[in-house]
Amino acid sequence: MDFGAIATKFLLLTESLMSLGYLGIIVINFIACSSIIFPIPAFLIIFAAGRFMNPLLVALCAAIGAVFGELIGYGVGRGGGKILEKRHKKFLKKYKKFFRNGIIFPTIIAFAATPLPDDVIGLICGIFGYNIKRFFIATFIGKFIMSTALAFGGYYGIAAILRFFGG
Repeated sequence: MDFGAIATKFLLLTESLMSLGYLGIIVINFIACSSIIFPIPAFLIIFAAGRFMNPLLVALCAAIGAVFGELIGYGVGRGGGKILEKRHKKFLKKYKKFFRNGIIFPTIIAFAATPLPDDVIGLICGIFGYNIKRFFIATFIGKFIMSTALAFGGYYGIAAILRFFGG
């Protein structure tokens, strides 16, 4: 697999989608978050878009796209749960206690709000049949927190860099 070619195609696609404005932000984040395990760096786009668009709307659109993208992983876990549970029984046994202890909701938020691998959490939630509404809300909260930090970081950070370099 030629990662250089993939990166180039992704950048061209991103450029095209950014021309769509806020809708492009939604689509980019949907694509980035629907890729299970393989990371796509949408955070750079959120950061840059925060400088040139309303950062709060960028964060909202990014979170909307991201949460719907994360539902793909949830659906894979839900649909293929029996197969995944058989193949990874020992691994998944560790996570059952999260569902019993009731700490999965804040765990989903924490994973969604940070660069932690939230794809795995989505798969696990799907496998164990975690309530999809709760998963959606927790993921949205986390993605909105992260997207807000990135968009405002771009808004203020890029401006500071430009001032520093006399731009």
